[in-house]
Amino acid sequence: MTKALLLGTLSSLFFALTFVLNRQMQLSGGHWIWTSSLRFVFMLPMLWILVLPGNKHLAVFRQIRKQPLYWIIWSTVGFGFFYLFLCIAAAYGPSWLIASTWQITIIAGILLTPLFRTGKHPGATRHALPVRQLVISIVIIAGVILVQYKKGAIPEVRENILALFYIVIAAFSYPLGNRKMMAVVPDSMGTMERIFGMTLCSLPFWLILMLIGVLNNQLPSLEQISQTLVVALSSGVIATILFFRATEMVKTDMRHLAIIESTQAGEVVFTLLLGILLFKDQLPSPIALVGILIITSGIVVNGLTQKS
Repeated sequence: MTKALLLGTLSSLFFALTFVLNRQMQLSGGHWIWTSSLRFVFMLPMLWILVLPGNKHLAVFRQIRKQPLYWIIWSTVGFGFFYLFLCIAAAYGPSWLIASTWQITIIAGILLTPLFRTGKHPGATRHALPVRQLVISIVIIAGVILVQYKKGAIPEVRENILALFYIVIAAFSYPLGNRKMMAVVPDSMGTMERIFGMTLCSLPFWLILMLIGVLNNQLPSLEQISQTLVVALSSGVIATILFFRATEMVKTDMRHLAIIESTQAGEVVFTLLLGILLFKDQLPSPIALVGILIITSGIVVNGLTQKS
C-alpha cells in the first residue's frame, strides 16, 4: 500500500504539468480540439513501443476483440470525455483554478464505489461506500478551497461556472472509465497494456474531433504541437502509468483505491509550484499555505487510515 501511495503522489507531479501547459496553449491561441486530441495521438506510438517486448500488444488486441464495444465506450469515457472537457475548461480559467477544482474527482471516485461489485461473478455484492475516506476527502477539498481563495478565486468561480461544469464531467469520467476497464480486463494484463488498449480504443473519438478541427480551419501551431508532445510524454505516459499502476495494486480494496485516488490532490500543490518556478507566479499567501498544509495532511491521514 505504501508503494502505491508513493506512485500515486508522484503521478500527481507529472499530471500537474498538464494544467500549466494547457493554460499556456490556450492563452497563446491554441484550440482545445488539438490540445486534447494530439496528446493521445502522440501517446499511442509511445505506448506501442513499450508493449512491443514480449508481444504484449497482441494480448491487448485479443482482449479488445472479445468486447470491442465495451472497450471503445469506456475508453472514450475514461480518456476521451475526461481530457476533452478538461482542455475545454482551460479556456475559462487559470491553471490553478482548473487544478484545484479538478480535485472533485476525489469525491467522484468515492461516490462511484457502490456501482461496482466485489467480484466478477454475477452473484457478487456491491461495494459499500467508504465513509471514512469520503470524510477525509471532503477535508482535502476544504484545503483546495483555501488554495483557491489565495488569488481571490471565490468571485472568479462564479464567473467561470462553465469551467466548473466541464470539470465536473471530466472528474467523474476519469475514475468511471478507469474502474470499468479494471473490472473486465484479466489479472494477467498489466497496467501499461491496459493504458495502451484504452488509448487505442479512444482513437476514433480523437480522429472525429481532429476532422472537425480541419473542417473548421482550426489547425495547430508548431508551438502547440511541441507542447502537446511534452504533455503526452509527462502526463499521458509517465503520470498515467504511475497512477494506473498504483490503482492496479489496490484494485481489490475499494477503501485503498479511494486513498490512492485522493493522492491526486497533490496536483494543486505541484501546479502552484510549477507556476512559481516556470512562470514566476506570486508566492502563496498565508491562507493558501494553510490550504496546502490541509491537502498534504489529508493525503497522509488517508494513507494512515488503511492500517486501522
